[in-house]
Amino acid sequence: MTAWKRKWRWAPVDKALNYLSLARKAGFAELGEEPVGAIARTGKAYLIAVASDASDHTWRRAKSYAAGTDQQCIRLSCTKEEMGFVVGRTSLAIAAITDVQMALALVKALGQPEKYKASLEVLTEKAAKAKKRQAEAKAHKRNVRMGKKK
Repeated sequence: MTAWKRKWRWAPVDKALNYLSLARKAGFAELGEEPVGAIARTGKAYLIAVASDASDHTWRRAKSYAAGTDQQCIRLSCTKEEMGFVVGRTSLAIAAITDVQMALALVKALGQPEKYKASLEVLTEKAAKAKKRQAEAKAHKRNVRMGKKK
């Protein structure tokens, strides 16, 4: 095995970054400052994640995207290069997650519940509402097809 394959295979990747990678592959992530701003302004972002070594301007801008909404803005413990590595870029300073379950899983994977307590509460409440809506939609679809049981 060549040296670069060995390095890539054993690259230390945080569990939260795995969720970011999975969100990108599933189409639930917007990457970069302009796409994050656009999705945040539409209100479709549940979580805005910023790298630890991102500039203060990027952090302020991310907080302004989330200001006045229920969108959560958190600063991850990883660097821009580590965030970029998991999504297939050279570096990534800011990302937005557009699925509530994925956002909740990412925040839970950070492993600091006291630090992200407010974000966890908001995302847990939103996830419960989304799950309830899905169950209602499934029941409605079944009722339309087969008729409501009395």
